[in-house]
Amino acid sequence: MDKQIQEAAAVINNGGLVAFPTETVYGLGANALNPIAVAKIFEAKERPSFDPLIVHIASFDDLNVLSDNVPQSVFMLAQKFWPGPLTIVLPKSKMVPDIVTSGLETVGIRMPNNEVALQLIRAAKCPIAAPSANKFGQLSPVSAKHVRKQLPNIDYILDGGFTTVGIESTIVAVEGNVCQLLRPGFITLEDIEKALPGVFEFDYSTPQKLVSPGLLKSHYSPKKPLYILSGAEEQLPERSGLILHSNEATTLEASCVMYTSQTGSLVEVAANLFSSLHAMEENDSVTQIFIKPVEIKGLGVAIMDRMRKAAYQYQPNADKE
Repeated sequence: MDKQIQEAAAVINNGGLVAFPTETVYGLGANALNPIAVAKIFEAKERPSFDPLIVHIASFDDLNVLSDNVPQSVFMLAQKFWPGPLTIVLPKSKMVPDIVTSGLETVGIRMPNNEVALQLIRAAKCPIAAPSANKFGQLSPVSAKHVRKQLPNIDYILDGGFTTVGIESTIVAVEGNVCQLLRPGFITLEDIEKALPGVFEFDYSTPQKLVSPGLLKSHYSPKKPLYILSGAEEQLPERSGLILHSNEATTLEASCVMYTSQTGSLVEVAANLFSSLHAMEENDSVTQIFIKPVEIKGLGVAIMDRMRKAAYQYQPNADKE
């Protein structure tokens, strides 16, 4: 893997694009300080320019490079949860090109908990801007195979096997002593409060503008219609795929049944959610997908956030503003 990491780092340094594994999903990376290279991310993903990117680092020292006057509370937060699936949105420094932040005065920063990702960042000797390595709005990739399916023509793919967390990072914005949840993920605000009691006040309100990735109503969608089960279904249409989260009995019949977990473990559900959707998308016997919801509690908040966004465009009563 050392040879591949050096090759990938050379691509980054030459202004190219590298897909690489993190613990959450695969990212599509470019030198975050090279605006021309970052522009290639938007082009490859067909991503709208108003959707900002997350910058990945491998050293705590880079916080002061990417953001000015970082408060002590942010260093405390980073020390507790980095490397890990937490992105912190902070005022950006002049080093960060506007294209990375979509013109905003803030930048999302995280340190991934994946040794391949960390080695790549260190070898490239620069922070790496990286959204998920997929076409915009489509399913997030949790393996190199998923990347190749959607982005076959990028410069380099580092294959690090399947990701472990399986859903994108939690995103929080910190201003003063207020910590606002922008996107739910594996780490919850309750986790932060437990780890750092009394350090933050928490804001659960919905952001009024697109200040971070993952805030659009429709996102992470398969190419086949996806429906969240209501519990009232007596039967499914022909050629339906069914995704369940434990091996409990069901009366519903489907062409294909998949399980994200055998026991209902939300950690397993999160890790296997996107890979199950990818498998259903690729299954020729399935023309539409039905998925069982999970309880909206703890990690279930983030899982249901991804489910709702993946299914949004197929819901008959959805607000399509």
